[in-house]
Amino acid sequence: MYPTALTQMARANPFSAPLFSLQQRPEEPRQSSPAAAPATRRLAAAATTEGDVEFGSQKYFMLCGFGGILSCGTTHTAVVPLDLIADDVSCAYGSNKYYALCGFGGILSCGLTHTAVVPLDLVKCRLQVDPDKFKTIGNGFRVTVREDGMRGLAKGWAPTFIGYSMQGLCKFGFYEVFKVFYGDLLGEENTYLWRTSLYLAASASAEFFADIALAPMEACKVRIQTKPGYANTLRECAPKMYAEEGGVVPLWMRQIPYTMMKFACFERTVEMLYKYAVPKPRSECSKAEQLVVTFESGSTALQVLKKLGPRGVWKGLVARIIMIGTLTALQWFIYDSVKVYFRLPRPPPPEMPESLKKKLGLTE
Repeated sequence: MYPTALTQMARANPFSAPLFSLQQRPEEPRQSSPAAAPATRRLAAAATTEGDVEFGSQKYFMLCGFGGILSCGTTHTAVVPLDLIADDVSCAYGSNKYYALCGFGGILSCGLTHTAVVPLDLVKCRLQVDPDKFKTIGNGFRVTVREDGMRGLAKGWAPTFIGYSMQGLCKFGFYEVFKVFYGDLLGEENTYLWRTSLYLAASASAEFFADIALAPMEACKVRIQTKPGYANTLRECAPKMYAEEGGVVPLWMRQIPYTMMKFACFERTVEMLYKYAVPKPRSECSKAEQLVVTFESGSTALQVLKKLGPRGVWKGLVARIIMIGTLTALQWFIYDSVKVYFRLPRPPPPEMPESLKKKLGLTE
């Protein structure tokens, strides 16, 4: 007889039977007829004749693969129309997943872009700290390369990447949180009427927390770049600074106004571009066209920043303008690309609510 447990399993479901031959016990007489087929297991498909394809052979695997092609190819092709309909969003606007992915977009946009411009940031900081030695941007690059080599231009890259990644997480993630939170407090009509103030308040609130995350790494970066002999790496610098006073208040005074201008300019520029420059609504624009508008909006916000300070007032202003210009456009492009890639909900530019139109007599 065959082992009882294995026999019951094979009889109950031959498609998931163990992949070995069930052998006869030598002490028991053979009960099957002499004409029975050998005991070797073969393909156990219901529609296949016993002995057509040997189980585990190359032909068996090829036919299984062909079955996978038919099963996946035909079924996924059949639901293409449904996939096109469902290709709008991957999560609800204002959900935890939405905020988390926005924060991830902030990590990429700020961490990568600030790390990419570390050489320019290093020269800018040295222009501000030692203007007698580092007279211009070009001179600053030449002196740095002559004294420290090409590797010297990358000083401070580690605290820059870590610090600005954390800042980007808080800046973009919390901006979306506070924009929804303040919008719910104001209500639909006031959110539209006071939308610029909403952008300013949400961005200032987000930057408050973002700078707390950035401050330790920013302090490390500045000391590595501007204090010769203090430290060359983050591992050397961080222990020295552990007991020193932090610099979060000056960072707030610098970053919060900048972030308020950055987000408010971007939001209103997007609104104006879709209203006056783009010949069709954003819902009808392709993903590539939307990203072009995003990049242009970031560049426009940067042009406004250029005009804020009189020429020659601060050392390093030109380097700062070039750096911020590059960062602003690239950050918005990367951030919006993350939204497009993960199919996050991207509400259209704000429009006047119907209830407000009725109050103002703009509709019948």
